Amino acid sequence: MSDSLVIIPTYNEKENIAKMIDTVFNLSYPFHLLIVDDGSPDGTSDIVKGLQVKYEGRLHLLQRAGKLGLGTAYLDGFRWGMAKSADYYYFFEMDADFSHNPKDLVRLREACATGGGDVAVGSRYTKGGGVENWPIDRRLLSYGASVYVRLITWMPVKDSTAGFMCYTRPVLEAIDFDAIQFIGYAFQIEMKHTAWKLGYRIVEVPITFTDRILGASKMHGSIVKEAVVGVLSLRFRKG
Repeated sequence: MSDSLVIIPTYNEKENIAKMIDTVFNLSYPFHLLIVDDGSPDGTSDIVKGLQVKYEGRLHLLQRAGKLGLGTAYLDGFRWGMAKSADYYYFFEMDADFSHNPKDLVRLREACATGGGDVAVGSRYTKGGGVENWPIDRRLLSYGASVYVRLITWMPVKDSTAGFMCYTRPVLEAIDFDAIQFIGYAFQIEMKHTAWKLGYRIVEVPITFTDRILGASKMHGSIVKEAVVGVLSLRFRKG
């Protein structure tokens, strides 16, 4: 049994998912994987099912009916993991498309296990972090969003929109999942903000984010709008 569960939401990731699964299971630490698939029509879940024989007991699949949002995928993954085993203490969020380097999972875990963090953020905007293969307009949008969040919420996190995360079990047990309001990228900000307001320590681990090579981006205008409006609501939320 492992103490670490990596949760990866998927929708049409057949080009990436098998390689990602093999890469995670070849790391130096024995992570477990939960793939949360939102009814991918390209057969992503079938690929995962085929690999479950090879990685019995380590690779898990949660299938959902259609695209229900990134935030709900992670929340369902957290609920599944906490109910599945009391041994799971570290819960990770990671993309399927290799924009997050799986090798950095070990560093995120260490930041919580030995570095004093309750939450670890794979950060593009702390010293040593960076972004590759992004056009200048998207770099400015992403960095500007993080500055905007700090100005509005006063939360001391340089990469508040980051989606490469490690949460310790006590943090997730303290958060009321039913009170989380956002399902898109604002979900990432809301979860960090909630943990911070509850008094948990957030540490940032420098990573290099690399834009996806295979598959299609899930970014669209409504996600950006939710993030902008959502941050304002967080600033004035009670509790």
